[in-house]
Amino acid sequence: MTLAQLALTVALLGILGLVAGRFGLSAIPAYLLAGLLLGPNEPRIFSVIEPSEVTTFVAELGIIFLLFFLGLEFTVDRLLRSGRHIGLGGSIDLVVNAAVGLLVGVIAFGPGFAALVLAAAIYVSSSAVTVKGLIDFRRLADDETDLILAILVFQDVVIAGVLGFAAAGGTGVSPTLVAVAKALGFVTVSIAASRFLRRPIDALLGWLPGEFMLLATFGFLVGMAALARELGLSEAIGALMAGVVLAETSIREEIEERFLAFRDVFAALFFFVFGLSIDVGALGSVGWLVALAVVLSVLAKVASGYGAGIVGGFSPRQSLNVGAALVAHGEFTIILAQIAADNDAIPTGDRSDFVAFAGLYVLATATLGVILMKESKRLGRHLFPPRLA
Repeated sequence: MTLAQLALTVALLGILGLVAGRFGLSAIPAYLLAGLLLGPNEPRIFSVIEPSEVTTFVAELGIIFLLFFLGLEFTVDRLLRSGRHIGLGGSIDLVVNAAVGLLVGVIAFGPGFAALVLAAAIYVSSSAVTVKGLIDFRRLADDETDLILAILVFQDVVIAGVLGFAAAGGTGVSPTLVAVAKALGFVTVSIAASRFLRRPIDALLGWLPGEFMLLATFGFLVGMAALARELGLSEAIGALMAGVVLAETSIREEIEERFLAFRDVFAALFFFVFGLSIDVGALGSVGWLVALAVVLSVLAKVASGYGAGIVGGFSPRQSLNVGAALVAHGEFTIILAQIAADNDAIPTGDRSDFVAFAGLYVLATATLGVILMKESKRLGRHLFPPRLA
């Protein structure tokens, strides 16, 4: 990506974002559309940007900043409160949506390794899209957001195991167990650091002058993301835990204020880069599969989120909000598709179909997910009106 291409990208993102705002919509689908229009795939009318190491790096920064801000909103006490939701809510989400994903996978590719990977791609929600929606619609402080966070953390742990399984070509259980153990250990150590190292961290950051405090915080954030990746985990969970560690420091609000612009810029670029992978021209070959997966997975996500909310003690309206927040799929679905594309355990024809499916599926569910998040409270009032005394 050249400077001229970057300027064109930012200008288009700004225009489409303003248009979306005029209609009261989230900017996420607009950013995806920008990537679709300027990317190398169909339609090729405006194709000027090719995915590269630069665009990949920009996308990684977008994920890091989004998840970092989510972590800053959750103190250890709030995370511990949400911990009671992780096992039950996460299990309900896993059982329902993995079953739906496996059904679609078997229909598409028959029983085998490809069906298992597709099941995981359909099961896992997008942390980035969900967090951006929670921020845009000002729901970070809502009670049910604890459950949403718990399910996302549970998904990260499960996907860590799936990535180990997929990278090994589905040949062994050992890589999966190791990956899950690493994910659980990383989360546990991070929460312990937030609890027991708060005062030293607070004293150090408070002592540093403003510019160096900014650099130290950024270095810590990137370092946590890099450490997570070295452990074979997603950088997203590293960024989330970095926010959790700093959430109870006295300068949390200053950190949020200073990094807010970085978050918004790189988040927009993340969704744009995501859009570069979407190929509308593949609709002819995998359109039926995308339609089937979208219908079944949207229903399953809403139902499982609603069920997890009810079991967790939330009201029907809050439970509906949980289900709507988990509809969007994104970064992990694309990552799993990339792994599938390089895996000899999957036939060559199935690999290309998998990649085409992933891009279109992400575009559809991300757009529907954002719309459902925006309208879920209104839908809740219609579906569950207050009872008259």
